[in-house]
Amino acid sequence: MKNPFENLDKILEHRTRLQIMSVLITNDAYEFISLKDVLGITDGNLASHIKALERVKYISVSKSFVERKPNTKYKITERGRNAFKKHLDALEAVVKQQK
Repeated sequence: MKNPFENLDKILEHRTRLQIMSVLITNDAYEFISLKDVLGITDGNLASHIKALERVKYISVSKSFVERKPNTKYKITERGRNAFKKHLDALEAVVKQQK
């Protein structure tokens, strides 16, 4: 029998990245400041995890200005949506195997 742990996504194994993806999958887009507040983490911590998700193309980033202030928004990509679902399916398989 195949080990269900092998199906877990290494990128999504980190709690913060999984939280970011959970927020983005249920929202059309999310701003940096709002995401930081929801997760209760520092700017630097969020930025490093965002970079990791962006590097594998699980999220997209759009930058603009709102009243002369920079505004950064994040959206989950189709690739990210599929990876998130596959990761959750793998977690479910792990839990079912333990019963």
